[in-house]
Amino acid sequence: MKALVLREYGRLVIDEVPVPAIGPADVLVRVMACGICGSDVHGMDGSSGRRKPPIIMGHEAAGVVAKAGSDVRGWKEGDRVTFDSTIPCGACSFCRDGHPNLCEKLQVPGVSCDEYKRDGAFAEFVAVPARVLHRLPENLDFSRAALAEPVSIAAHAAGRIAAVAGNVAPGSAEGGAGGSGVVVGTGMVGLLVVQVLKRLGHRPVIAVDTDKGRLDLATKLGADAAFDPGACDVRAEVMLLTGGRGADAALEVVGIAPAVNTAIGVLRKGGILVLVGNLSPRVDVPLQRIVTRELVMAGSYMTCGEYPAALEMIASRAIDVDSLISARAPLADGPAWFKRMYDREPGLLKVVLLPQGAAA
Repeated sequence: MKALVLREYGRLVIDEVPVPAIGPADVLVRVMACGICGSDVHGMDGSSGRRKPPIIMGHEAAGVVAKAGSDVRGWKEGDRVTFDSTIPCGACSFCRDGHPNLCEKLQVPGVSCDEYKRDGAFAEFVAVPARVLHRLPENLDFSRAALAEPVSIAAHAAGRIAAVAGNVAPGSAEGGAGGSGVVVGTGMVGLLVVQVLKRLGHRPVIAVDTDKGRLDLATKLGADAAFDPGACDVRAEVMLLTGGRGADAALEVVGIAPAVNTAIGVLRKGGILVLVGNLSPRVDVPLQRIVTRELVMAGSYMTCGEYPAALEMIASRAIDVDSLISARAPLADGPAWFKRMYDREPGLLKVVLLPQGAAA
């Protein structure tokens, strides 16, 4: 089969590789669409330490079941599917307690690190356990379905607000926390978080970024206000919009110190900070402000049962993913698109590669 292979850091090639073997509990998926994630772009140069060559990257995918293992029940050849980007063991204490995203032996397709290597979906076929499959709604095409992964991440992040407040179960992508919400960082996931917050009834929803184009898009997608920290005092603007109180919740979706500190600065006393971005391994924070204002800090990692809700939101158009897809392209064009994303070409958000070479 044809695959986009990271042969060495900085060098992606289209290569002929064996079709992956499947075990009794696995399925072979014919990949119809796979989105390029920012983690793949960062992994290409070795900076993340999570894409050690040689590796077939890609975990935002949708396709058709091509073959099912002997023990698989409920799935057959021709079923239209996507699959969870996290593959938990199902047996550790975290899995048993309903937190599979914290699994002790968690694997992600397209990742190669010290602990494991698992080829991903920038290929004509990918093998995954049948237990992580999700059936596609009939009206949902493959390229949109491939975005279920980032939508589920956004849903999990937004759901952490209500989870911390104690009124929602993991994986529901619902909750009645409401209140004002600030999203710091309007890249792909940040723009999805803006939409999910609006859907959950948060008002006002405020976007913060240094990119005017992305702020304009955030407004189009539902943000009630959008601010550039280089052009205004974001805290002062948030205070005006919240009656001098400050935001009830802030979600940081970048992972750098200035963005984290902006998020902390806009919160009211007792406000909730959800940390989604993790670009930097360490950041300095204003400890006294966190302590004396009794802020609540929560991490948000991957997804935890939000895939069905994500698929429903995309299929019903409750979440607009069309505005976020910059291009659909054949797998053969993958190296060129990776370079354009690595070079941070203005306006590029999500590129979806089509391994079968047909419209998806």
